[in-house]
Amino acid sequence: MVGDTASLDQNGKPLPGVAQVAIQQGRYAGKLIHNRIVGNPPPSPFNYFDKGSMAVVGKGFAVLQSGKVRISGFVAWLAWAAVHLQFLATSSLRLSVFLQWKWTSLTGQRGDRLIVSQHGSEAAKPGLDATVKATFVGRLNSGPGRTEGVQTPTGGAIALKEAL
Repeated sequence: MVGDTASLDQNGKPLPGVAQVAIQQGRYAGKLIHNRIVGNPPPSPFNYFDKGSMAVVGKGFAVLQSGKVRISGFVAWLAWAAVHLQFLATSSLRLSVFLQWKWTSLTGQRGDRLIVSQHGSEAAKPGLDATVKATFVGRLNSGPGRTEGVQTPTGGAIALKEAL
């Protein structure tokens, strides 16, 4: 078993259940499987390399620890943001997230989150437009800190927006 729910000891200490460990375990498992398929000898035993930890504590404030380096404050937050953006899958997603962050910092308004759940194929839904056109369904528990729901006519997408 690999991943952030796996329990693995290294040098007599358990490894933390975080994504950093899971990513390295996944890469190792992939190499191991590949080597078995092509008939190569297995790689050396798994060895976790701790790259450090980062956490956002508040708006524009984070903590960073890597080896003997310990930083907190805005500089740590900028480092966290850069690392976060770098690990997003595509450059268009990086730009989108960056622009959402800028919008939030300038206006104080959070953006909508669109969760798309496709049930069945598009061909099975006659008349469904290629673009998702959401229509207002209703508000549940509206007010500060509550969530508003928006759903497409076919039930294919729900947008969640935290009310401020």
